[in-house]
This record gives sequence, C-alpha cells and structure tokens, in this order.
Amino acid sequence: MVESMVCESPIGNILISAGENGVTELNFTDSGARNASNPGNPHLGACVEQLNEYFNGSRTSFDVPLDLRGTPFRMSVWRALLLIPYGDTWSYGRLAVQIGRPKASRAVGGANHNNPVSIIVPCHRVVGSDGSLTGYGGGLWRKEWLLAHESKGRGA
Repeated sequence: MVESMVCESPIGNILISAGENGVTELNFTDSGARNASNPGNPHLGACVEQLNEYFNGSRTSFDVPLDLRGTPFRMSVWRALLLIPYGDTWSYGRLAVQIGRPKASRAVGGANHNNPVSIIVPCHRVVGSDGSLTGYGGGLWRKEWLLAHESKGRGA
C-alpha cells in the first residue's frame, strides 16, 4: 500500500509517496501540508528527515530507499541522474552518452521530465548544452534555487 504526505520546504510544498519498498514519488504540489509530523510509512519519515537536512545544508546525498518504476530506458536515465555529483551539472547530451545512447538527448530530456522522485533523483542538475537552465517540472525558479543552494554547499 502506498501512503502519501505533503511536507513544507523553502521552495514550496512537496508531495511524497512511499510503499513498503521505498519512496515512489516526490514532487512539488500546491496542496497544504498534512501528516508531516507522524507518517505511518517509515520511508516517508526518513525522506522528510533527509529533505530537511538537504535544505538546511547538512546533507549532500540521499540514502532513503527508492521504488522507481518505468521503462528500461527511463530507469537507465534515472540511474544516471544519481551519478551527477552534488553542486555539479550535466547536459542532456552528456547524460545520453552516460547511458550509452549518445544520439538520444531528446529522449533523455523526456525521461528526465518524467522523473517521479525529484530532488533525490536530481533532474534539476541537467542543463542545456550551453549551460542554460532548461525545463523543470517544478518551475525554472525552483531549479535555479536548487542549483544555487547546492553551489553554496559545495565541499560541505
């Protein structure tokens, strides 16, 4: 059974869902916070704790279990996103090369857009080939905030 909750962050409310195997969804929402203090699913509590540490600057990587589901191609893109170091950015082309599909930049962009667990699977770290900020499901202002936040915390 999947359980969901909404928690507050410096850049808006975040909907988190988790089943018995791990976090299945983490996305921004306009819904108000609920159940944030006492989640029944232990993965939800761990996720909220790790997100709070990330936002306060004391965490640069996540180890909460994930339960990602997608096509083999999307899964390969999401696994590759986890390789992008905190505070760094890669282009869609570099991500395509990383998964062994150098001509699949657009498809990589589509898989990146469909990432169900933002922030933890750091799709915000992918930028255009010229370094420009490109689409982000949570809004470009959030992507800019996340990259600036990580840039400040490099080496922490």
